[in-house]
Amino acid sequence: MTAPTRFSAAAAGPAPQPPAPDARSSAELIRAEGPVLAHNYHPLPVVVARAEGVWVEDVEGRRYLDMLAGYSALNFGHRHPALVEAAHRQLDQVTLTSRAFHNDRLAGFAEGLAALTGMDMVLPMNTGAEAVESGIKVARKWAYDVKGVAPDQATIVVAADNFHGRTTTLVSFSTDPVARAGYGPYTPGFRVVPYNDLAALEAAVDETTAAVLIEPIQGEAGVLIPDDGYLTGVRELTRRAGCLFIADEIQSGLGRTGRTLALEHESVVPDVLLLGKALGGGIVPVSAVVARRDVLEVLHPGEHGSTFGGNPLAAAVGSAVIDLLSTGEYQRRAAELGEVLRTGLAGLTGKGVTGFRARGLWAGVDVDPALGTGREISERLMREGVLVKDTHGSTVRLAPPLTITEDELSSAIEALGRVLGE
Repeated sequence: MTAPTRFSAAAAGPAPQPPAPDARSSAELIRAEGPVLAHNYHPLPVVVARAEGVWVEDVEGRRYLDMLAGYSALNFGHRHPALVEAAHRQLDQVTLTSRAFHNDRLAGFAEGLAALTGMDMVLPMNTGAEAVESGIKVARKWAYDVKGVAPDQATIVVAADNFHGRTTTLVSFSTDPVARAGYGPYTPGFRVVPYNDLAALEAAVDETTAAVLIEPIQGEAGVLIPDDGYLTGVRELTRRAGCLFIADEIQSGLGRTGRTLALEHESVVPDVLLLGKALGGGIVPVSAVVARRDVLEVLHPGEHGSTFGGNPLAAAVGSAVIDLLSTGEYQRRAAELGEVLRTGLAGLTGKGVTGFRARGLWAGVDVDPALGTGREISERLMREGVLVKDTHGSTVRLAPPLTITEDELSSAIEALGRVLGE
């Protein structure tokens, strides 16, 4: 048998030069997007050109404190040295094999993620929506193969005001008309109940129920935190009913709330865990379904897959993220600085803030509608050098990188106070 040919990068010729930077101004770049980009986003009028840590810089050199962190995708800040180094190192080796072959980074990534979460097996995917879609498929397969639900009769119970993504299936059980309207016919098989209502949940669960799919904290809805005992109740109810508890921790997980998982605040262990965003360190999209062995073993070759899921570059970056979380440093920082955040927001309550909900370094802040919409408050904060994102009505979300300092966090809260006092 002929030995494999040893590859030499030099044989491929000189490396191509990177493209020259775009010299257009922020205003010019924003105008240029209009004719060529689909209008499915309404970004704040800032054009980021560089970033490091908790700071971003626009093309004119103006600096902003990032208090959104890519909806938790940037839990470790922009270009964390350990994550950038892991990506650079892997870029010099191999980036993609597809799952047609094994690669030398995937086993370590899966071992590390299973150990970090206390689960058994990992199904690697790319985006958060893919993780949720995969979790739904796994739950249905488990219902038919293990629970014995009649073919095509499996149901999944979800919560109102949820946000699990924007694929056709996921918007089918959204209660947000902006996300849902105009995309029917909708995927059947879902029952929607009020969030934080155990009685309604119990009434919706029956012998056809494959799973209950819940966000431990509803992020898009405004960082809604359920009552103490709710998640414990969901766990007990699903166990009694013989169905799966799927926890979507794509935004709430990986350090954001002061624990590795938001479920840990009630010492709850689900059957299936959905992760994403921060798992890719803000460098590459990485997501995963992490579950008990008997659940994920319902999948067999050819029944589910992803060309890029578990690729070597993603696995290398994901493993570096797991290494950072394994120290516990970032969870401690989120818990400690979360107290600073809560104290600061409490000081603004009655001074433009009508209420807030916070856990760790994550808060939904309700602003007096007389002072402006959430969008208007976000634009005013941008002019103060602080980037946040609005959600429904006059609510803004705060989710800074877990690397933020106390002084930086305090300055952001002070900026919010100035904006509200204008």
